[in-house]
Amino acid sequence: MFPPARLALLAAVSLAAAGLGLADAAAEVAFVDRSKGLPHRQSYEGDWNHYVGGGVAVLDCDDDGRPDFYAAGGAAPSRLYVNTTEKGGPITFAKAAVEDLADVTGAYPLDVDGDDVLDLVVLTDGPNVLLRGEGGCRFSRAPADWGFDGGREWTTAFTATFERGQAWPTLVFGSYVDRTDPKGPFEVCDRNWLVRPDGRRFGARRPLEPGFCALSMLISDWRRNGEPDLRISNDRQYYVRKGREQMWHLDPLAEYTEAEGWPTLKLWGMGIASRDITGDGLPEVMLTSMGDQLLQYNQGGGRMKDAPYSVGSYATTPYSGDDGRPSTGWHAEFGDVDNDGRDDLFIAKGNVEQMPSNAIHDPNNLLMQTADGRFVEKGGVAGIGTTERSRGAALTDLDGDGRLDLLVVNRRAPFEIWQNATPGTGHWLAADLRAPGPNSRAVGAFVEVRLPGGRVLTQEHTVGGGHASGDAGPLHFGLGTADAVDLRVTWPGGTASAWTPVAADRVLRVSPGAEGILSIAETGVEGADSVVHAGAEGAPPVAKEP
Repeated sequence: MFPPARLALLAAVSLAAAGLGLADAAAEVAFVDRSKGLPHRQSYEGDWNHYVGGGVAVLDCDDDGRPDFYAAGGAAPSRLYVNTTEKGGPITFAKAAVEDLADVTGAYPLDVDGDDVLDLVVLTDGPNVLLRGEGGCRFSRAPADWGFDGGREWTTAFTATFERGQAWPTLVFGSYVDRTDPKGPFEVCDRNWLVRPDGRRFGARRPLEPGFCALSMLISDWRRNGEPDLRISNDRQYYVRKGREQMWHLDPLAEYTEAEGWPTLKLWGMGIASRDITGDGLPEVMLTSMGDQLLQYNQGGGRMKDAPYSVGSYATTPYSGDDGRPSTGWHAEFGDVDNDGRDDLFIAKGNVEQMPSNAIHDPNNLLMQTADGRFVEKGGVAGIGTTERSRGAALTDLDGDGRLDLLVVNRRAPFEIWQNATPGTGHWLAADLRAPGPNSRAVGAFVEVRLPGGRVLTQEHTVGGGHASGDAGPLHFGLGTADAVDLRVTWPGGTASAWTPVAADRVLRVSPGAEGILSIAETGVEGADSVVHAGAEGAPPVAKEP
């Protein structure tokens, strides 16, 4: 059965759907292929050490309001692409200069040194690399005095957070098979590694044991108690019998036990997505796997409950063609594709290589959430249901029209760019968080948007999850028919702002102001234009002067 929060939502929808501020759901979702907008063929290549990985990092590295990206190439080149899209035109990119790194599996953007310029954590089959952002989409190796040790493992997962009182972030790296063990590859999963800061540099690496071949990990405040925990999704293919999904306390560092309510769960863990989709402010979790994709509802207190099969999120087999074998899920990501006020779900699919037990022609999923909280497959209708071996991905607004576009990394096939062309979409709002001090992008903050009628949409700003893929934001909210909403931010450390009325259909750079008031600036294609409001509940909505 559905959890209480979901039942309450279903009841509210059945009584007064219009009061939720939802857009007209009649128009079908549609995307246009813009893959030719890349100046080079980009693909994820390599032998068995690149069966996994293949991520993409999305960041605005030149601060012009247009998302750029860094794509992992495996044995092929990994490249940085700068967004050159003109307003109203097709999506296009230009190649930018960046160090040629070998065997890259994925990447995540993060401001490490607190200079308000995003850096790149690059995962590899070998030493991981920390690239320091210098502005203008220029990157260089992190200086030696940062103390960063990239290790030598086969790294396939990453997450990060800013722990209380620390000047730099805590980094966690997930390792796959220990290739140096002659008994491998089965039952020889390598250790994971935690790196805490030591002032304004990194300290020594600390092993997280046991490791069970991590393919995704995410630090999140799952319980909303101000104490983030580390979730790790592990690949049963190689841990075979002795492994499981894991949750770790960060302080003190210890693995959760069954006595604490953490049940034993085994799956072919590939990717993690997280988003509050029930309206109770607690983040749900989506776990991709071979076969069933597992959605879990957050019950509070760190307890999760599997969604019923009827919710439509399991995506067990291909929805097109005649291959009835199980699907293989990789990257998963929530996002409101049609801006109707309900988060949808993209899942990248693709056989590991030629695994006979699983479907070969395995189309990517686009699961659209309906008014009753269920998910309906629209990948074929939208046109994004390609059957390459997809791995990493990102939902992000590439052309600034308020609709989420789609990037997809494919193994041994060209990179895909999909421009969202869905007609009749709803209103939207994007929040680009900035904060004083070392945590310049407010990692760990919760952003709430209150619609007319009282329904609240909640997102947490995290670093990690997906499959080897990360996105530095802004946080995108679909608003349905609402052209004005209230905005509130709970900043890292727990301080909550006042509710602030804002107008829809814009990107807002949001910072903490005095006495709990939000400082808000509207950004355009050329970055932050001007401070347009610093107000609280009862003030008129933010709307830029004409």
